[in-house]
Amino acid sequence: MTPRPFRLLLLAALLAGLALPTAARASGDLEVAIADDAAVLKEPDAARAARTVAAWQAAGIDTVRLFAEWQAIAPENDKVAPPAGFHGADPGDPGYYWEPLDRAVNLVRGAGMRVTLNVTGPGPLWASSEPARANRRFKPRPDLFAQFARAVALRYGPSVERYIIWNEPNQPLWLQPQFSCPSPARCTPYSPSLYRSLVRAAVPAIRGADPHAQIIVGTISSRGGAPRSKNVTMRPLTFIRALGCVDGKLKRTRKGTCAGFRPITDVDGFAYQPHSVLRAPDQPNPNPDEASLADLPRVETALDAIQRQGGLRKRGTGRFPIFFTEYAYQTRPPDPYAGVSLANQSRWLEQGAYIAWKNPRVKSLTQYEWRDEPLGRGTNATKYSGWQSGLLFADGRAKPSMRTFLNPFWVDLPRGSRRARLWGQVRPGNAHLVTVQRRTPGRKAWTLVRTVRTTALGYWTFTRTVTTPTEFRYTWQPLDAYDAPSGPPVASDVMRVSPVKRAA
Repeated sequence: MTPRPFRLLLLAALLAGLALPTAARASGDLEVAIADDAAVLKEPDAARAARTVAAWQAAGIDTVRLFAEWQAIAPENDKVAPPAGFHGADPGDPGYYWEPLDRAVNLVRGAGMRVTLNVTGPGPLWASSEPARANRRFKPRPDLFAQFARAVALRYGPSVERYIIWNEPNQPLWLQPQFSCPSPARCTPYSPSLYRSLVRAAVPAIRGADPHAQIIVGTISSRGGAPRSKNVTMRPLTFIRALGCVDGKLKRTRKGTCAGFRPITDVDGFAYQPHSVLRAPDQPNPNPDEASLADLPRVETALDAIQRQGGLRKRGTGRFPIFFTEYAYQTRPPDPYAGVSLANQSRWLEQGAYIAWKNPRVKSLTQYEWRDEPLGRGTNATKYSGWQSGLLFADGRAKPSMRTFLNPFWVDLPRGSRRARLWGQVRPGNAHLVTVQRRTPGRKAWTLVRTVRTTALGYWTFTRTVTTPTEFRYTWQPLDAYDAPSGPPVASDVMRVSPVKRAA
């Protein structure tokens, strides 16, 4: 059973979301998204899937990312040849199996949220360039992927505003080979050129079927390994440079797989998955070719250099906007091997939301996942397979992060400064009155700092001078259509800051 405090918070959020008409998105506001296919797309219990989608809407989710996974939808995916007479570009071909994705899209749209479709492999075995290898991930054929992408866009165009092409192409779980390795000491990137060919084939196929949709590329994961074999996960900056055919100094190269280079064109944004894993959101990754949330300037610098040299071209003008298509922390419990504490998950997701919000190039932040995947069987690391990064445990109990997800709060006080930025969001969005309060640590009484009205998506922020250790929080009260209170006040997390003198 869901704990009572969480039920009250969720109800308050739902009431607030229904009380006021949806307002236009304010400039600079950040879209809140979620990705958890197991909770909806792959959930066999239709009623449970519907309850989950309703909870997402109540929790202030704007957009839901769903996989349109090629091998799950295509016919006879374990055969070396497609069925006779199969027409891959026709969504009405009877071989396609759309029902689970149809249900998920309809549930999300019916709840008033937007849908992003991640059109991705692995594909059916018969779509590999060498199906005799019995490896669905090995060198998928761009022409056949383009047919599938067109079928997806034709079927879902009226319901979908954004498509992402492939998922984590720098991960061998999704695309192989990652490297070409004549010997362990001579491994060079291969998957970026393979991914580039898939994107170049899919973009016009999607654009022709759904001309006004956003098309996003990238979806690069944040870490990798040393290139000592052909299917080591490729480090993200290595992948991005090779995708745009620039060298380590971000200068154009036409060697190896970049001979005869043809760039990706006519796309609308770049997707990245800046998981910080066991680090805080503001803690840099020491490897210069990896990039977690704190290292986003590395990604931006590489993208901008590639764009200037024509290696990656967007539709329209300006620099590439960035979409965070996954961000999360696994927790211990339940996973003692790859998780952070429940308290750190809660606090770091709040900080991560603030960091993403303050970067004007970041347009979307996707929580991955809603509910923990069940633990695997076995011992040690194998016992903790899958991801345990949900806001709920696998049995449905809320983690502390569920409460703070509904109303994230952060106070940014740079070291050596006394000028703090206070920031928060009330989810769901729409205009709310927020009361910001302060107190001296150890005291019980709270005093008023300021009352502010949020933006259309529920954001608020202001700066304040802080000269002594201070605790801050904010409260908000759901309002009805006439700005009258319609529920009990809800309080954010408490955050304590202490000014630190700048070193001489």
